Amino acid sequence: MTNPFDDEDITYRVLVNDEGQYCIWPDFVAVPAGWTTVHGPGTRKAAVEYVEEHWTDMRPSSLVLH
Repeated sequence: MTNPFDDEDITYRVLVNDEGQYCIWPDFVAVPAGWTTVHGPGTRKAAVEYVEEHWTDMRPSSLVLH
């Protein structure tokens, strides 16, 4: 079975949590509590590009604010 996070043939969303951390998420899986869709659904490539463009500081927001 193919890992759904690596499957180029399904659609994805980009999610972000309260700490400003991003992830790509298969569209067919429910969005977990604490995460919000900020992009998609679309291709895996588009999701990865969105994350690369928008998640420029990997530190959680709680660390950046201090």
